[in-house]
Amino acid sequence: MAERIKVGVLGATGMVGQRYIKLLENHPWFEVTYVAASPRSAGKLYKDAVSNRWLIGAEIPEGVKNLTVEDANDEKKAVGKCQFVFSALEMGKDEIKALEAAYAQEGIPVVSNASANRWTEDVPMLIPEINYNHLDVIAEQKKHHGWDKGFIAVKPNCSLQTYMMPIHALIQAGYPIKRMIVTTLQATSGAGYPGVPSFDMIDNIVPFIGGEEEKTEKECLKILGKVVDGKIENAAGPIVSSTCTRVPVIDGHTACVSLEFDLPEDKKPSLEEIEKVWTSYTSVPQELKLPSAPEKPIVVRHEENRPQPRRDRETEKGMACVIGRLRPCNVFDVKFVALSHNTKRGAAMGGILNAELLKAKGFFD
Repeated sequence: MAERIKVGVLGATGMVGQRYIKLLENHPWFEVTYVAASPRSAGKLYKDAVSNRWLIGAEIPEGVKNLTVEDANDEKKAVGKCQFVFSALEMGKDEIKALEAAYAQEGIPVVSNASANRWTEDVPMLIPEINYNHLDVIAEQKKHHGWDKGFIAVKPNCSLQTYMMPIHALIQAGYPIKRMIVTTLQATSGAGYPGVPSFDMIDNIVPFIGGEEEKTEKECLKILGKVVDGKIENAAGPIVSSTCTRVPVIDGHTACVSLEFDLPEDKKPSLEEIEKVWTSYTSVPQELKLPSAPEKPIVVRHEENRPQPRRDRETEKGMACVIGRLRPCNVFDVKFVALSHNTKRGAAMGGILNAELLKAKGFFD
């Protein structure tokens, strides 16, 4: 095996940070050599910092458990110890923006799971199958800030992973979409740990998740946008109306989607044509054979009662979008149900896939 790239994890003791550490165990390209968290964890061995609150269900990786946790607020501590960092920071948005920029200033690229920089116009918000060309803004980002090797790249909100690839596949195939109605049924793990109180979740559904509907309706426009003069220009559409709910499921976000094509009636695809577009869909991560890329990014099921979180979330190791119940819509054109694994594709493994794309494109050289 070639020598692996040394990486750090910021927010390493939290739920997403732990998921990064577990998923990076035995990764062919990356090795965790640096962990950082809040000042209360700094100075402890990692195994002691997460004692009694390791959440991933398996043992702490051997290569990480005896690392000393550093203070994530001191970016200079990471210099020389890792080539880039995954950011799973949990603090205020302004604090995260400032801290991620501080790491980039020190020459350490930041692959972020946080939302703080998603709307920064020269920061790519990546789903690698869709907008890999948004990496082109990184050169302008570095120039703008005067950074040499450092830069910031982020991933979008976890719920968008549930339906963005099928939407992109249709648009790419020549079937533009005018508008969509999306209702999400989001797992409790999306709220982090300790998350939603059990009193709210048992025998209940919560019909509101703060800030989630705005993300659902707007982030897709940046993802589908194009690079213009070193900045990302949002797409004009589709128009999205969303309702985001929290349901008593541990992992796996589900979305019920109705969409209308921006085409004359005689140009709209049939259900068979839509399914063919989805099942044949591949992109750059598959072409590059990135280690975390699913062989089939979109999987279509024909059972009348699928997809289901418990049965389908681990499809393609948790990295596929699983679709079922494709059928005509009496209000728009078609409707379907989609599912993705929110803590894998939607969080840490999605961030790892972003890093793999960046490595394959030479951004860590």
